[in-house]
Amino acid sequence: MDLSQIPQHAPVIGADGVPIGVVDRIDGRRLKITRKGALTGKKHYVDAGLIADLEDGAVRLSANADVVVLFEDEED
Repeated sequence: MDLSQIPQHAPVIGADGVPIGVVDRIDGRRLKITRKGALTGKKHYVDAGLIADLEDGAVRLSANADVVVLFEDEED
C-alpha cells in the first residue's frame, strides 16, 4: 500500500471492527497513532505491514484489535 494515500487523522480499525486510534502521521513504514482516542491510551506506532486496506478514509488492519496492541511499538 502507498502510505501517502493515508490521510492525517484517519481512523485506524482492527479487522474485528474495533477502533485502534487515529493516525497522527506516517513515520517511515509505520503509522504513528495519537494518544487521544487510542485503544491503549498512549502514543504508539503500528507497522504498515498490518494494513489490509484503506476503506472510506479509514485504515483497516489485517489483525484484530487485541492482537494489534501486542505488535505496537511505543514511541521512541
